[in-house]
Amino acid sequence: MTTIKVLSVASATSPFAKTEIEARPVGNHDVRIEIAFSGICHSDLHQARNEWFEGIFPMVPGHEISGHVVEIGSKVTKHKVGDRVGVGTMVGSCGECEYCLAGRQNVCLKGNIQTYNGRYYDGKETYGGYAREITVTEDFVLSVPEALDMAEAAPLLCAGITVFSPLKRWGAAPGKRVAVIGLGGLGHMAVKFAAAFGADVSVLGHSESKTADALSFGATRYLNITDVAMFDQFANTFDIILNTTSINLDVDKYLGMLRVGGSLVNVGLPGSDESFNPFSLIASMKSISGSNTGGIAETQEMLNFCAEHNIAATIEMVDATDSSAIDTAYDRMHKSDVRYRFVIDAKTI
Repeated sequence: MTTIKVLSVASATSPFAKTEIEARPVGNHDVRIEIAFSGICHSDLHQARNEWFEGIFPMVPGHEISGHVVEIGSKVTKHKVGDRVGVGTMVGSCGECEYCLAGRQNVCLKGNIQTYNGRYYDGKETYGGYAREITVTEDFVLSVPEALDMAEAAPLLCAGITVFSPLKRWGAAPGKRVAVIGLGGLGHMAVKFAAAFGADVSVLGHSESKTADALSFGATRYLNITDVAMFDQFANTFDIILNTTSINLDVDKYLGMLRVGGSLVNVGLPGSDESFNPFSLIASMKSISGSNTGGIAETQEMLNFCAEHNIAATIEMVDATDSSAIDTAYDRMHKSDVRYRFVIDAKTI
């Protein structure tokens, strides 16, 4: 039996520890990847701590993976040994439903196979990127352009596509005004993308210490949401408001900042249900919507766009020589104390 070195948690209350798991055999259509870097996503924390649903333990989180191909199956045509590659939030889907056939594997009707804390259709558990290696079917392996730094590219596989997709879908472009709620792991990428799309970008937040960063990422202004007068001052202003946070919003206040036909788009999950007055939606033809990562082709489009426009995540590197470094990173992330994405150096696992 071949094993892989990993960082895992034995339960929702356990600290991270260095352990080993059985390696997935390389099938005909599989690619074995030596992991170089693995981003730490806020959803890793939620799942490792059972904050969303009952997890599968032991758990090896990580779905922002960059690395190099070290072995391919006999029928692989899309990748070769030595290629720079990445893996995002999913490692399989049914391939047969209308959405998979349209390249939208992220909304597969059967349910896509999550990179970790999930199961293959045969019932076997999936393990993620806090590891030295991972084996994935070739159709779910992305090419990382040479222009991108591998460490800074890793968070693009979740944080990047999560905000790229809705900004493109709702039409961020020259002449459009976009507001991004929150300047964290998702929000800082949203600002970079919206600015690259040519939109006028504002950041809505409560920590004015991030103003300089917001402007350096491409924002025109930083607006303090604790200033009640700001909501009136910027009423009927934005075409798109992208909520990247998990805080509960006073939804009506933000709807008031939208132009006629504007959209409030959520990519963060709030802690509890929200309510709003539907009158403003009807009277001004506004919408409230959500977005869920993106398909494989769109994720590759996003990576290529990043290479063309010199866009990457702003990161803090995590040396995992001592596994407690992951627990420390989780504690800091819980306190929003990261600028702006933690990335594990997989060589230290």
